[in-house]
Amino acid sequence: MARGRLAIPLAVAGAVVAAQAAVFLLRPPAADLVEPAPVDAGSYFSAAELARARDFRGPQGWLGLGILGVEAAALVWLVARPPRALLAPRRRPLVAAAAAGAGVSLALTLAPLPLQAVARERAKDVGLVTQGWDGWAADLVRGAAIGAVVAGAGAAAGVGLVRRLPRTWWVPGAAVVVAFGAATTYASPVVLDPLFNDFEELPDGRVRSDVLELAREAGVDVDRVLVMDASRRTTAANAYVTGLGHTKRVVLYDTLLDDFPPDEVRLVVAHELAHVHFRDVPHGLLFVALIALPGMFAVSVLTRRLDRGDAPGPQTVPALALALALVVTPVTWASNQLSRDVEARADSFSLRLTDEPETFIRFERGIARKNVADPDPPAWRSFLFGTHPPTLERIGIGEAYRRDPDPARP
Repeated sequence: MARGRLAIPLAVAGAVVAAQAAVFLLRPPAADLVEPAPVDAGSYFSAAELARARDFRGPQGWLGLGILGVEAAALVWLVARPPRALLAPRRRPLVAAAAAGAGVSLALTLAPLPLQAVARERAKDVGLVTQGWDGWAADLVRGAAIGAVVAGAGAAAGVGLVRRLPRTWWVPGAAVVVAFGAATTYASPVVLDPLFNDFEELPDGRVRSDVLELAREAGVDVDRVLVMDASRRTTAANAYVTGLGHTKRVVLYDTLLDDFPPDEVRLVVAHELAHVHFRDVPHGLLFVALIALPGMFAVSVLTRRLDRGDAPGPQTVPALALALALVVTPVTWASNQLSRDVEARADSFSLRLTDEPETFIRFERGIARKNVADPDPPAWRSFLFGTHPPTLERIGIGEAYRRDPDPARP
């Protein structure tokens, strides 16, 4: 009996330990990182800027936790009190499972909408949101439709595996997770992203010349550099690398190009080229591959305990979704450690590639102000949810490099 009671915590703990081991294996070596110097927020931001950021980001963080709580409560309710439609006998259980997966996805989209609307209105109040409510609603409908299709297919696949391999379904399930991750990473830039934004090739000019020059110096091959019309939704600035193989590309927000000088944009490009140089996107998939088996084993243990049906079918879907959430959440907390180190390596790489620490520090100050970011958020929030180092830590990287430039060049 004791072994049965410990099965769930031991399985989840095993998944988290596997995630920590993967973080250890994939963590950048210390030689790639510039150790940040200790810095004080008051030396870079005014008291009014710090107060504005904390007044905005603090409640936004609690609203984010509330959204997660609502989603979790909805899943718990569906598991504890499944609708009768899920419990009725079905002639085609996999079709019913697909419908249940789509329904659960839609329920999780609708349940937290009031909190999301409050968070959006607060972002609008500080000038971050430029999109009207009609545009937001259209995006919501598109996202919900895509989510329902993906959830429906995943539910059918999951229930099908449970029915066919009741005890070992998590083994092929892990393979499905890795394959899905690879497929979405490859296809999203050309299939999903264009549904929400327009992308254009970076036009000829100084920025494009800088991209090509930096790519040569970094020894990387960048197939495409695109500009995204982020300004249709936000005033925030950003950039990212996405895709695999022929779909690999560097994407710059138009707000970044419009609102920041060329030397600062050049640093952002150098940061994104670091992700290409170090193959961070494929390594992200490797992380998924390393934790897929122990993670899906934990999901199988939780699903078996949570499922209230006599045989796998549509009623299994809420249990499977809740099990995934209970495993993915702590695994994500672990993986965020790796993400922060990877981003710190990209910062260090950009400094070594450009040798412009003053520009780096100026940019970090400017983008924190523009995005109304808290330069020094609470440690617990950074640990659990931060995918990038806090702004103050990134400024510390720039200060450390300025005080003692690293001769190592990419």
